[in-house]
Amino acid sequence: MHVSSSDCYEIPEALQVSVAEDPRSEMAARLPHVLQPFLTWLTAKPAPGEDFVTRAPGSFVWEAVLLVVLGTAASALALAWLGPRHFGCWLLLPVGLLATSSGLGLFQVVIFHHCAHGTVFSTRPRNRLAGRLVSALLLFKHFDAYQSEHMQHHSAKVLFTDDDEFTGFVVGLCEMRAATTRRGLWRRLVWLLVSPVFHARFLRKRLAGSMASGDAVHNAVAIGFCGGVVALGVVTHTLLILAIAWFLPLTILLQIATVFRILCEHRLPAEEVIEQRGRQLVCEATAGVFPGAAPPSARLPVVPRLAAWCAWWANMLTLQLFVRVFVLVGDAPCHDFHHRRPGKKWVNYVHARQADLAAGCPGFPLNYVDSWGLFAAIDQNFAAMERAPGHVLGGEKREVALF
Repeated sequence: MHVSSSDCYEIPEALQVSVAEDPRSEMAARLPHVLQPFLTWLTAKPAPGEDFVTRAPGSFVWEAVLLVVLGTAASALALAWLGPRHFGCWLLLPVGLLATSSGLGLFQVVIFHHCAHGTVFSTRPRNRLAGRLVSALLLFKHFDAYQSEHMQHHSAKVLFTDDDEFTGFVVGLCEMRAATTRRGLWRRLVWLLVSPVFHARFLRKRLAGSMASGDAVHNAVAIGFCGGVVALGVVTHTLLILAIAWFLPLTILLQIATVFRILCEHRLPAEEVIEQRGRQLVCEATAGVFPGAAPPSARLPVVPRLAAWCAWWANMLTLQLFVRVFVLVGDAPCHDFHHRRPGKKWVNYVHARQADLAAGCPGFPLNYVDSWGLFAAIDQNFAAMERAPGHVLGGEKREVALF
């Protein structure tokens, strides 16, 4: 890693041609070195030449546990002290809810998901035990059923078919179909986020998958844990506090985050690419989705440039930070890397994807595609759905739960 005299990253000559097309390279070239680790985490993209960082799978587990425990405790404390004399509690409550939601997202996207691939713990029984425990306690679909469906999802022969979990979620649960106008799809998305009917249907499927599976022990653990939390609230007269601090993130907030995340993870390629069912489909069906935006132009006059930088930082530290913590948690921004290279490298997803991109993604006909901004990525998916024939996605209304 090279640092210039201005304490900013020096872009290697071989990569300088891509700076204008890569917001992260611009951040590295124009912002101080001390900010780069934070920007790497926030955007899920490393600076050019940045050292390869390694994490242990267990660190994600502890991160999720701490976020859930501390977030729930913070929310409960804020609710217990809410009042006109405790203004800080009004700030602590959303922070606590966000932390709990982020931890639950890590359990869903990272731990539960990668246990299905057998890459969180060292043995298959440990991954299965952890996956089953997560699915029971957090109202996800029984781990064994999820694992079977998810392995099919990774097959180019199943992706975008009626047996695919992505299709089942988008078409079956969200009732979004191809050949619908982009504006219509956005209207549908807004309605889903606030619809009590949708959230009730989503929650009903989760409860059925967790508490009414074919595994009596799994069902007992799920019912016992959920019932125990309710009983604790009744006995301690804190049921309303627990309903907001725990059950709100577990249900509505996690479901909102899931809708946003699933809608940006995949996009419809051309019909002929889908019909070929090859590696081209794997390449075009996914893209990296990175929170962030390019810094302001250096050619602006001083005053407008200063205003633009203020606006840029405001965007990065509010909307983009929220997206990273609430929606694109863990390795979710690099979901395309996961589909191309499913395996243990997911723990180093930021640098591993970038290294694979720099190498030209050997073995695949196309290199990676970067999308900057959650809403831009969803809009690109909606545009692809608008162009596609109606039979390509959603020829048959079938629900395949992701939980």
